[in-house]
Amino acid sequence: MACRRFVNQQVQIRSGARFMSSWWQSVEPAPKDPILGVTEAFLADPSPEKVNVGVGAYRDDNGKPVVLECVREAERRIAGNLNMEYLPMGGSVKMVEETLKLAYGENSEFIKDKRIAAVQALSGTGACRLFADFQKRFRPDSQIFIPVPTWSNHHNIWRDAQVPQRTYHYYHPESKGLDFAALMDDIKNAPNGSFFLLHACAHNPTGVDPSEEQWREISHQFKAKGHFAFFDMAYQGFASGDPNRDAKSIRIFLQDGHHIGISQSYAKNMGLYGQRVGCLSVLCEDEKQAVAVKSQLQQIARPMYSNPPVHGALIVSTILGDPELKKLWLQEVKVMADRIIGMRTMLRENLEKLGSPLSWKHITDQHTAYCKQIGMFCYSGMTPEQVDRLTKEFHIYMTRNGRISMAGVTTGNVGYLANAINEVTKPA
Repeated sequence: MACRRFVNQQVQIRSGARFMSSWWQSVEPAPKDPILGVTEAFLADPSPEKVNVGVGAYRDDNGKPVVLECVREAERRIAGNLNMEYLPMGGSVKMVEETLKLAYGENSEFIKDKRIAAVQALSGTGACRLFADFQKRFRPDSQIFIPVPTWSNHHNIWRDAQVPQRTYHYYHPESKGLDFAALMDDIKNAPNGSFFLLHACAHNPTGVDPSEEQWREISHQFKAKGHFAFFDMAYQGFASGDPNRDAKSIRIFLQDGHHIGISQSYAKNMGLYGQRVGCLSVLCEDEKQAVAVKSQLQQIARPMYSNPPVHGALIVSTILGDPELKKLWLQEVKVMADRIIGMRTMLRENLEKLGSPLSWKHITDQHTAYCKQIGMFCYSGMTPEQVDRLTKEFHIYMTRNGRISMAGVTTGNVGYLANAINEVTKPA
């Protein structure tokens, strides 16, 4: 009898082991992220000539990461002065207050009237995800219209929040600028009360922004259709060097009486990539509604990550809350923006000196209706096959859609990059 029980136990153990070993057998490797995979390939390349113009992070003219002086000073001030207690679910009140001033205006009536529901978020990605989940929870039958093209992670965010997606025209391949007529048609033809994702400035990946006049037309049509605008503003100050100028699209919508949502990030404009500091805000009817919306945003955050991190929020609130540090930040962000603008000019000049038969005006022209690229990214117009040749023959790395991160271009590599682009884009 004891022998039989022992045999049965061994059978059960082997059966259980087989069951446990099969738990994850159906899991397949996830596809590589189209952006992060570029950096992985770049790091694995032993070539001394390799160039990475795929990463969306600022580099100085030596190709090195930069920590702003205002950030260094803020860190010096906060070091050892505060404890490590949890922040509230909504994050740092001071950081959020200062962040809202950047987006809505220093003397915004909406801030004074407490009509904005706002919480600290895990940078721009986290802010978008919080809003996507909020949209799904309180407008479950809605969908989101996303531009073609857009930052690839936008699709992941709203997909994982289970919000149905539709697209709208944005980029015009022939002019390498804005397809404004098709964009307006899509806005007009969308069902009344639709949600639209808009890039506030320095559109990623194209670098193409509407003009002020076009933003006004877009806002007018949104009003006529009752659409909701959700702005992803990842590059405020980083596009033109002027935070107020880069928030112009948002200010136009506010002037026209829209209730909007905004995702803000300090990854680019303060270089706080790894600190994951951002903010989600939603403009509401009144203070009572704003209190309710904020409470629900916090409820969504609670099972996700409970509380946002404190260190980056302290850096931001210290900089924006001190007039001298804020002045220094504005100077430094303009230096970064100006360097990128300068690299655009140099890249175009080098391509034209090489006698390229193609037009490269879209790299720099920022004041025409159909040709306006600005900010960190340049949509070069190169095909995936041409990008593959750049990597294989010249060890130059970028995403296959031809997006060039101008932050990776330096005075030291711009000639090499231009020559390589000229070679792979020559007519057959």
